[in-house]
Amino acid sequence: MIEEIYKAEANRYEAGMEYRRSGRSGILLSELSLGFWHNFGETSPLERSKDIMRFAFDHGITSFDLANNYGPGYGTAEETFGFVFDKSFRPYRDEMFVASKAGYDMWPGPYGNWGSRKYLMASLDQSLRRTKLDYFDVFYSHRYDPETPLEETLQALVDIVRMGKALYVGISRWPVEASRFAFEYLRQRDTPCLLFQDRLNLIDRRVEEDGTLDCVRENGCGFIAFSPLAQGILTGRYLHGIPADSRAMQQRFLKTSQISDELVANVSALNDIAAQRGQTLAQMALSWVLAHEGVTSVIVGCSSVAQLADSMKAVESKAFSAEEIMTIEAIASKIKL
Repeated sequence: MIEEIYKAEANRYEAGMEYRRSGRSGILLSELSLGFWHNFGETSPLERSKDIMRFAFDHGITSFDLANNYGPGYGTAEETFGFVFDKSFRPYRDEMFVASKAGYDMWPGPYGNWGSRKYLMASLDQSLRRTKLDYFDVFYSHRYDPETPLEETLQALVDIVRMGKALYVGISRWPVEASRFAFEYLRQRDTPCLLFQDRLNLIDRRVEEDGTLDCVRENGCGFIAFSPLAQGILTGRYLHGIPADSRAMQQRFLKTSQISDELVANVSALNDIAAQRGQTLAQMALSWVLAHEGVTSVIVGCSSVAQLADSMKAVESKAFSAEEIMTIEAIASKIKL
């Protein structure tokens, strides 16, 4: 059976998605980015992944967030992206903003991890082959390496742009002082840092508290947030027990012991506020991140088209009253993981 040729929705840029400028650059990112961390690997049905990617693009999501070891297993999320890209999205490549990263464990031995030039260059080439792309729109150093000289890691990023294998570079989860050094080093070499990626949600607000967000804004860099739903806690999924197929039950990134009565009570209170706003808890949690000054885009993961459609409604209600903010943050501050 010959698969029907994909044709993107003609009104995809009138579907309600807005586009935000990344720092002091010419790049506008869709407010929501589709993340490939854990639902697009070899254990996920290819047809489902294709449907999610098409739905995202048809509804204005132009930003796609990958990394070398996303899966599971390692590399298979990029392979999934590459297969779907080749069959559906190649005519739309110039409308897409595709990111990948390297920094965490990828292959055995001393050159398959961290931030050396050898690892970053090899990983980049592998990622381009898996995704079937000629270049990435942005390529990140995925984590700070305390052993490799910062100059080595950053010069590799500069050279990646100069070789035409990425248009922009970014850094992810670097400490504030190392980030300041990176911003200046890259700027001096005419390769300014486009994006800084880190976790931000109602429960984990470290980037606000340690000065990361301020540092990113001051240096003209965009900020892209991941884990906006705190591993599913801010979806309301645990309000009535722990589902058998949940991350907590599988002891994957979240433990059943963390789902305490106190946590459930506080999440329930947040859920009530979301209902008063006409939102689901997940939608309110995404809206809360989008309401932050300096946030360019929020990465959303999903395991179905319906889940993505629900998340996308967050862009409809991004405004909060001062009273709502105070109440929400007072409740969220009581949740400890």
